[in-house]
Amino acid sequence: MIIADLAEIPGRTYPARRRTQHLVGGASPIQAHHFCIGNVTLEPNGGQVPWHNQEQEEIYFLLEGTAEMCLGEERRILHAGQAVFIPPGVFHQLTNVGDTPARMLYCYGPAGDVAHWRQELDGTLPRAGVEAPPLPDGARPQCTAKPE
Repeated sequence: MIIADLAEIPGRTYPARRRTQHLVGGASPIQAHHFCIGNVTLEPNGGQVPWHNQEQEEIYFLLEGTAEMCLGEERRILHAGQAVFIPPGVFHQLTNVGDTPARMLYCYGPAGDVAHWRQELDGTLPRAGVEAPPLPDGARPQCTAKPE
């Protein structure tokens, strides 16, 4: 039996003020061919999964907090207990709009790395409205901060 324990997975902190811990895939002891799952903690007041897209279909499930979800041309506020489906190729962004940390699980398939993790660490994310479609009206700005 292979067990992945969040308490033992250090994860990685990204410039957009979030920590990602892989439960299935990535550096996790659990590997699957058809999907990946991870836990993401977004820091209060703006922690973010920045505007990006990927080839896999994906689900975000908000466990704690309140977050602004941008998906294509749509923008909505998500509350704990809500999930959103992200079709392949559609740009999306999730931003913590609350004063406390927000936590979510992602699940995407098929398994494999997604480019936006490396792009964010390298400071090369496609910028909303420049190299990528614009964010929906009224959305929180995309974090394109380069790591120090």
